[in-house]
Amino acid sequence: MLAAVLDEYGLDTAEVTMEARFTEDLGLESIDLVTLAGLLRDRWGDRINFAEFIADMELDEIIGLTVGRLVTHVADRLHSAERT
Repeated sequence: MLAAVLDEYGLDTAEVTMEARFTEDLGLESIDLVTLAGLLRDRWGDRINFAEFIADMELDEIIGLTVGRLVTHVADRLHSAERT
């Protein structure tokens, strides 16, 4: 999903690692995160709510959000959904 967003904005040469920050390292803007959030919702429905995930974050946390932190959140939410 992230590759699709990066490709859409011509950022497909960016190196995606767990430590990569969406804004600073990958060059994504807030609208790109909205696009990614929509893709996550399309794929996993209400189990992955990006808005809820970032709701308690400070602005600097959102700006510094890493791929790894989002991956961990998605994995945790999907694992929790499997147990219910």
